[in-house]
Amino acid sequence: MKKLIIPILLFSGSLVMAQEESQEKIQGDFDGNGTKEYVDAKVTDCSDECDGKCETTIYFSDKSIKPFTIAPAKGGALYNLGDLNDDGKDDIGFYPNWCTSCWHPFYVYTLSKTGWKPLVPSISTHCNQWEADRFPIRKDPKKKGNVIITTSKWENDDIKITSKSVKVN
Repeated sequence: MKKLIIPILLFSGSLVMAQEESQEKIQGDFDGNGTKEYVDAKVTDCSDECDGKCETTIYFSDKSIKPFTIAPAKGGALYNLGDLNDDGKDDIGFYPNWCTSCWHPFYVYTLSKTGWKPLVPSISTHCNQWEADRFPIRKDPKKKGNVIITTSKWENDDIKITSKSVKVN
């Protein structure tokens, strides 16, 4: 029996490592220079129970693009949102992981001359919104310079998902 268990453990461990290594990194032209960069995230000082500082640093394959940190966040999902504000640079979305609740902010960042800054205030989202496939932000196809923000809010003892067009430039 021991002879069977050891190869299974070794194989399953290498499968997990292969899955971790094949996690998709997003890419885009985040500084507008015409070259695609990769973006990734690294979590520091965060236990499985979200104890600690729980900071997630977003960094780039092009070292001339300064990294930035989001806290609290136990990792999360990165999104290339395209060029939402028509400045020639792809913008970044970040949906943080956390240990409690179904409510999570969605962050949208754009690179300015002084570094990364929020393009819009954080967008309140609930699991229901994600399950309904209602993404928090997209360009408004009817109004140049606007985005459509879709948010979740608690209203009349229920979670309401609403959308509105907002000017970004």
